[in-house]
Parts: sequence; structure tokens; C-alpha cells
Amino acid sequence: HKFTSVGNYKIKYIFNKNINESDYMFYNCKDLIKLDLSNFSTNKVTNMKYMFGECKSLKQINLSNFNTENVTNMRCMFTSCKSLLYLDLSSFNTKNVTNMGCIFEGCESLINLDLSSFNTSNVDNMIAMFMGCKSLTYLDLSFLNVKNVSNMRCMFSECNSLIYLNLFHFNVDKYVFKIDNR
Repeated sequence: HKFTSVGNYKIKYIFNKNINESDYMFYNCKDLIKLDLSNFSTNKVTNMKYMFGECKSLKQINLSNFNTENVTNMRCMFTSCKSLLYLDLSSFNTKNVTNMGCIFEGCESLINLDLSSFNTSNVDNMIAMFMGCKSLTYLDLSFLNVKNVSNMRCMFSECNSLIYLNLFHFNVDKYVFKIDNR
């Protein structure tokens, strides 16, 4: 279904019980403002890549009953959701996710993000994860397990308003940091 007009959409039922891919599902629904997905059956979904990517007008999204326990790919899931102020991801089970690259990239209005429920022990890609989150001021990631992450390039690039960043338990022993002393 192509969402072409400005307004609210209530999705009553999309998934059948055997669907396992939802990548690009709402991709580029640039006029979508509010989305209630609290009744989606996502228990077999493994791929949520770009699911809401480029939903530039999306301000509210209800994901309260999302079952993400089988998801392995969340790459760019919310990329360029420029109007989102808040995301409640407390119901997300991310124990099997390996790719979170660009998941929040370009969410420039996002002012609050609580990822304390995230299990990142299997994630290997966090490239540009928060890049361009220009309104975030506080981010506590001290609980994230990054032992298997091989790419964190540009993770916090363009986070201009960030004044508090807690990375206390980040184990980055395998990374080589270059400091430019110009």
C-alpha cells in the first residue's frame, strides 16, 4: 500500500502469521505523521531494515507490542525520521540483532532515547548509529555490550547538542584511536 496523503493511518492488520521480512515496509512514507502498530504480529520477523526509513514527517509511532526477539537486522530502521521527538523501545528484545548501523541516523528532532532494554551482545555493526541526532542532549549507553562490534565509525557524528554521553562500560580495547593534535 502506498501512503500518499497527509494524515493519520490506522493499520488494522498487515502481517499474516508466517511473514518474516518487514524491511522497507513504510520506507519513504514522507507524509505519514502518526502510526499505531501496537497490534502488529511481528513474532517471526527477522529483518526490519529501513522499515521506517525516510518517514520525514512521522512524529508519533506506537511500537509497544512489537516482538523483536527473532530480528537480526535493524539497520537504518528509523533513518531520517526527522520529526520524531521520542521513541519508546522498551519492549524491544534485541538479543539476536547483529546490525544496528544507522538505526537512528538523521533523527534530528529526537530529544529523548532510552535504550536501557537493548541487549547488544551480538551486534557487530554500530556505524553512524546516532549520526545527525542533533537534538539529543543526554545519552546513557553505559549498559551496552560492544564486545563484538567491529565498526563504530561516525557513531556520534553531528550530535551537536550532546552534552552528556555515558560510555562507562564500553570495552573498546580492540580499537585504535587517532588523535589529531594540530
